[in-house]
Amino acid sequence: MAFSDPLTTTDGPNLESSKSGIHWGSILGGAFVAAAISLILLPLGSALGFASVSVFNATEASLVTFTAGWAIWLVIMQWVSSGIGGYIAGRLRVKWADTHSDEVFFRDTAHGFIAWSVATVFTLGLAAIVAAGALTTGVQATATVAAGATDEVGYYTDSLYRTTTPSATAPAADITAETTRILVNGARNGSVPAADRAYLSSQVAARTGLSQAEAQGRVNTTLAEIDAAKQKAAQTAEAARKTLVAFHIGLFLSLLIGAFIAIVAAALGGKLRDNY
Repeated sequence: MAFSDPLTTTDGPNLESSKSGIHWGSILGGAFVAAAISLILLPLGSALGFASVSVFNATEASLVTFTAGWAIWLVIMQWVSSGIGGYIAGRLRVKWADTHSDEVFFRDTAHGFIAWSVATVFTLGLAAIVAAGALTTGVQATATVAAGATDEVGYYTDSLYRTTTPSATAPAADITAETTRILVNGARNGSVPAADRAYLSSQVAARTGLSQAEAQGRVNTTLAEIDAAKQKAAQTAEAARKTLVAFHIGLFLSLLIGAFIAIVAAALGGKLRDNY
């Protein structure tokens, strides 16, 4: 009696197909549809207020609201674009004859994932180009803000020598410039040295007619206002940092959900393709 090896026995000839298991036509079609839908829904989300916040009145609460709304809209975009793109990639692929159903299912899910990948790379690449242009604008805006910050310090300098006496002698340009440098140095180092405070008080008293105590009070008030402005700017920057972190987490989750939806939609589209 002859025995056969179960490891080498097959039901029939193992013929390798001459056609690839990947159909790029359907993949690219689904990917471009997904990318187009994303680009259409992106400005719609901004128009509906999901990504609207005023940078001139940005509070921590408004930034959190901005992040939550934008994250929700990103998920919606991924649901719609990935679902439709994956379905098209699965529905438009060729019909694989003499292929096991498990292999067909794997190919369909792979087509959906690849279509999602192509659409994501294309969309993020376009976003990177837009971000590059925005970066150039941001550099120019930073220079403007820096100039504005210097002007703001100059405002505090002027407030030190402000007087209600119209005939009072205006502060000399060199004293004003020196005071500005003292304030800038104090803002950079975190505090104004006691010697500089005393010097500013004497200059204010000499040029405004205030007593030494009143001049010292004006100096202290001005320095407190500068510190408050610095703290407000630091709080806004920290809130913006937290918003950026939350935005990236939302982006990661939305892309992950989009990949899953594209896979499921492609499997559904491929199944309907084989049924008809």
